[in-house]
Amino acid sequence: MNKNEGDKFWLGNLTKLKNRGMNDMLITCTANLSGISEAIAAVYPKTEHQVCIVHQIRNSLQYVSYKHKKSLTGNLKPIYTEVTEEEAEMALETFATK
Repeated sequence: MNKNEGDKFWLGNLTKLKNRGMNDMLITCTANLSGISEAIAAVYPKTEHQVCIVHQIRNSLQYVSYKHKKSLTGNLKPIYTEVTEEEAEMALETFATK
């Protein structure tokens, strides 16, 4: 599926949901699929959209050598498991110094 096909696919499916009576979508958590962010914004502009952390990490690991993947994922975990934004930022700073 190329980018334009993805855009049309997601826009079409979200429009069908809206036409069937789903007037609001509060939060979405998706893989970073082609066109989905734009489609959500077009059909449900007030929706809070975030990309799934698992998919973000998997996508990032494409650029890491096999021998470093385990240690990198272990070092990332404190960032996304912190309770508050401030704690996550501190964990990110610690990660950046490694």
